Amino acid sequence: MPQIIILPHEELCPEGVVTEVTKGESICDALLEAGVNIEHACEKSCACTTCHVYIREGLDSLKDATEEEDDLLDKAWGLEPDSRLSCQALVDETDLVVEIPKYTINMVSEK
Repeated sequence: MPQIIILPHEELCPEGVVTEVTKGESICDALLEAGVNIEHACEKSCACTTCHVYIREGLDSLKDATEEEDDLLDKAWGLEPDSRLSCQALVDETDLVVEIPKYTINMVSEK
């Protein structure tokens, strides 16, 4: 089974988390099952950017982002070349290292 290594995040998982996942599961679902309460304001329907993550290792193992996901990512806070929406990125056979951004667009707009 592939693993997701979630790097430490000050609020969501200060120690980081390592979790085994099922092939075909979304990164968002895997994080939630591991107790990492990542935001997903649109209920994982690819309609917001609150579940934005960085794929620090294993990005090439994921299917390419759809045009819809790319359009939404353009609105994400802190966009980087390895950014993905965790609700849309499905785990394959390869282990992933995931970093959750410090802020989401919700946090930026509320301040």
